[in-house]
Amino acid sequence: MNDTSHSLVQAIRGPIMLITLGSLVAMDYFGIYGFSRTWPLLIIVFGILKLFERMLVDPASRPPASMPPGGSAI
Repeated sequence: MNDTSHSLVQAIRGPIMLITLGSLVAMDYFGIYGFSRTWPLLIIVFGILKLFERMLVDPASRPPASMPPGGSAI
């Protein structure tokens, strides 16, 4: 189930980002808020989606925390 959920988050990341961008541009067009004030919302949405993706990764597939980035102990 984790692989399916992980794939789902990866699959919907692009459409959600496009919907968010479209909403922000529409708000700018209608004069509600300027895009220069709302663009950080794109970074927030992207970060939330990345957090969901990281939460759904199987802990067994993660490398141990004690290992250095190179993959072998020094």
